[in-house]
Amino acid sequence: MKTAIDETITARKRIQLKSGPARKRLAARYREVRAFSEHLCRPLQTEDYVIQSMPDASPAKWHLAHTSWFFETFILQTGLPSYRPSESLNSYLFNSYYNAVGPMHCRARRGMISRPTVEETYQYRQQIDAAMMDFFVRGPEDRWRELAFIVMLGLNHEQQHQELFLTDIKHMLSQNPLCPAYSGPENREGSERRSRRPAIRRHGGNGRAPLPMRWVSFSEGIYSIGHEGEDFAFDNEGPRHRVFLDDFQLASRLVTNGEYLAFVENGGYERPEFWLSPGWFAVNEQKWRAPLYWEKREGEWFAFTLAGLGKLNLSEPVCHVSYFEADAYARWAGERLPTEPEWEIASVNLPVLGNFVEEQHFHPVPLRQTGSGELAQMFGDVWEWTQSSYSPYPGYAPAKGAIGEYNGKFMCNQYVLRGGSCATSQTHIRRTYRNFFAPDRRWQFVGIRLAKGAL
Repeated sequence: MKTAIDETITARKRIQLKSGPARKRLAARYREVRAFSEHLCRPLQTEDYVIQSMPDASPAKWHLAHTSWFFETFILQTGLPSYRPSESLNSYLFNSYYNAVGPMHCRARRGMISRPTVEETYQYRQQIDAAMMDFFVRGPEDRWRELAFIVMLGLNHEQQHQELFLTDIKHMLSQNPLCPAYSGPENREGSERRSRRPAIRRHGGNGRAPLPMRWVSFSEGIYSIGHEGEDFAFDNEGPRHRVFLDDFQLASRLVTNGEYLAFVENGGYERPEFWLSPGWFAVNEQKWRAPLYWEKREGEWFAFTLAGLGKLNLSEPVCHVSYFEADAYARWAGERLPTEPEWEIASVNLPVLGNFVEEQHFHPVPLRQTGSGELAQMFGDVWEWTQSSYSPYPGYAPAKGAIGEYNGKFMCNQYVLRGGSCATSQTHIRRTYRNFFAPDRRWQFVGIRLAKGAL
């Protein structure tokens, strides 16, 4: 005869069978994303993990620890009753900006933390991964839907940090006068060669002439933008709402290095008439004369990439430009940047395909072909600046608690970027995805697409 306890256990097992397949799928996705973070670290030497080259960047070791801290804090400590937290200082060291969680270490001093060591950081990741596998089996059924969403949030958060990892590593390596290459795990050069002389790419050169830039037209009308549906999206991508757009046109492809070089050589950085006031201030204060990572040697332009230093390929999309530079170039060219709604509406019928991090080029590539009248390079290669300020959509409300700090509190003094880059995962990007950065930031893979027509 079954007791009440037996019946309760049987009922709980029956309920858990309902979420069993979903748990397995989410666990597999978790392992995949977490493994890719460590895959990206394979070319690093131990010393590479610790350096912080500027306040906006973070050491590779910190990225590995912080993404693990996210799962520990928001999943394990609330969704796995048997879990015992790791070292008490981990929350202080690896919290980024979640004030509701508690105090945090100064962002600009993350590179001063030599302990925990790199080895101990990997041990911490392994501990969290083991506990998460336990969670996928024994996590509470009555909270599964809520916690599964936070796991997906954590995985998308980790993919964001994979991109930041690459851009931060690139900035760090660019500070070394030897110009060392990160390259891919399968193609990395020996550390002995890297230590002897700057790594200069022998491929690429000036490249072929770019395909002609055409204009693709869109009619005025009332459109709907923003995310809707059951698939994962960040809260800043909704609610879906209507917007009115006048007739507009988007350039068929991205602006190339060669086209931007014409702006540079035409005195673009010396002519205030093209610049917004704070942009002109940044040009003079920071002594900008070209995009970040461009360098002129004996009359010839070079660019630093994750493959080392090489001659500027004029056919590649220009990247590492601030909003101020993108806007100034557009004014010089007699056009403008697209708005956020224009970009999204233009992308509606396009497949989300492009040069993403899975290709492991780690750099934008020249456009090879496009159909007549079609938009190209809308996804991958470089994020595209829009002229839209990063602000909440109508009806937006951040979630309660610390999770609500993820996006909402940054909706001020920043501009929206769309489309993803060569450092973005294809499984991470969506046409409704709203990235955002301050207008003077340049270290991300960010480029330019022109627009024109009535505003």
